[in-house]
Amino acid sequence: MSPRERVRKAISHQEADRIPVDLGSTLVTGIQASTYAKLRRALGLKDEPVKIADPFQMLSYVEMEVIERLGIDTIGLWLPTTIFGFKREGWKPWRLFDGTKVMVPEKFNTTTDEKGNIYLYPEGDTSAPPSGKMPQGGYYFDVIVRQEAIDEEKLDPEEWVRQQYSVFSEEELKYLERTADALYKNTELSIVGEFVDAGFGDIALVPAPMVRYPKGIRDPQRWIMAHLEHPEYIKGIFELQCEIALKNLELSYEAVGDKIDVIMVSGTDFGTQSGPFISPDMYREIYKPFHKRINDWIHKNTSWKTFYHSCGSIVAFLDDFVEAGVDILNPVQTSAKDMDPKMLKERYGDKLVFWGGGVDTQRTLPFGSPEEVRRQVSERCRIFGKGGGYVFSAIHNIQQKVPIENLMAMFEAVREFRY
Repeated sequence: MSPRERVRKAISHQEADRIPVDLGSTLVTGIQASTYAKLRRALGLKDEPVKIADPFQMLSYVEMEVIERLGIDTIGLWLPTTIFGFKREGWKPWRLFDGTKVMVPEKFNTTTDEKGNIYLYPEGDTSAPPSGKMPQGGYYFDVIVRQEAIDEEKLDPEEWVRQQYSVFSEEELKYLERTADALYKNTELSIVGEFVDAGFGDIALVPAPMVRYPKGIRDPQRWIMAHLEHPEYIKGIFELQCEIALKNLELSYEAVGDKIDVIMVSGTDFGTQSGPFISPDMYREIYKPFHKRINDWIHKNTSWKTFYHSCGSIVAFLDDFVEAGVDILNPVQTSAKDMDPKMLKERYGDKLVFWGGGVDTQRTLPFGSPEEVRRQVSERCRIFGKGGGYVFSAIHNIQQKVPIENLMAMFEAVREFRY
C-alpha cells in the first residue's frame, strides 16, 4: 500500500496496512530546526545546514531522504510566503543560538540589540518596526504586538482585512499548480495543503507580523475582549475574510484539483491547558457560521478533508466542530484537561479523524525515558488507531532539546505497531 493510499484509508475511517505517520506536512506537525539537525545525524545523513520552512517557529523542511528512512506518509504543499510576509526563496546561511547551521530566505533580515535579542521584520523591511523577536538564547520568534492607538468609535473591519488578506495572484496560483504537480507525480505521498485565509481569529496572525504598519485591534488580549465589547467588528472582519477565503479556495482548486487529500483550514486555538478560551455559545455565534461556510464549500466542490488545529482543552467545542463540518482534528492535546484519549475515540472516533495525540511533547517526549516514549506511543496507536480514523503525529511540533533517543523510540514504536 502506498503512503497516499494509506492516508486516504485512514481519513476515510478505515484501517490501512499500518497507521500512517506525519512529520512536517503542516505548520503544526513539524520539527524544530536544532532537533531536526540531530535527527539527520542519527539517521547517518550528511551534516549540512537545515532549511527553514517556518521562521516563526523555526521549523525545518523535512526532506525526502528523511521521509523515506522514517516511513513518513505525508508531505506539505506550503504557500510561497511565510507568516512574516516574505517568500520562501533565495536562501542564505544563518545560525541559531545553539550553533545549528540553517538556511533562511533572502528577505529574512534581522537586527540584534545590546542584550543579544534578535529582531525580524515584515517583508524583510528593516525600515519598518520589527514584527518578531527571538530572545537571547531562544529557539524561535515571538510575534511583536504593534498596537497603534485606536478610536473605538471608528473601528473598520475592511481596513483590518485589506491589510492582511487578498485574492491569490497569478504567480501564487502558478506556484501552487507547479508544486502540486511535482509532488503528485514524483512521490507517492499524501499531500496536505496549507490554507491560512480561513484561520479566523488565529492569535498568531492577529498581530499581523506580515504587515509593516498594522491597523485596528492587533493586541491578542484586546482582540479576545473585543469578542464581548465589539462583536460586530469581529464578525465584520470574519465576513470579509470569509469572502476572500472562498474565492481563494475556488482558485486553489482550479490550480491543484484533487491532487491534495487534506487542507489545513484553521490554526485557531480555542483551548488553554485547563479549559476553553471562549464560551461554546460565543463560538456558535461568532465562529461556527464561518467554519460551516468554508467546510460546506470544500465538501461540495472537492474531495479534500478539512484539517482544523486547536490546542488545549476543547471537548466543549467538539460537537459544534462536527456540525460545522470539521473532518480532521489536530493536535489532540491529551495533556490538557478532559482530553482523555479513550473518551475522545469512543465519543468522536466515527465523526472526527484524529491527527496527532501520539506522544506528549510537554512531558514524555522531552523528559521521559525511551521506554516511556515507546509505551505511550503504542498505547495511543492502540486507542486511536482502532477502526482507522487516525494519522500519527506528536502533539504539536517537536521542540528543541528532545533527546534523540526518545525521538528515535517514537518512530520505532509507531513503525512496529500492529492493529
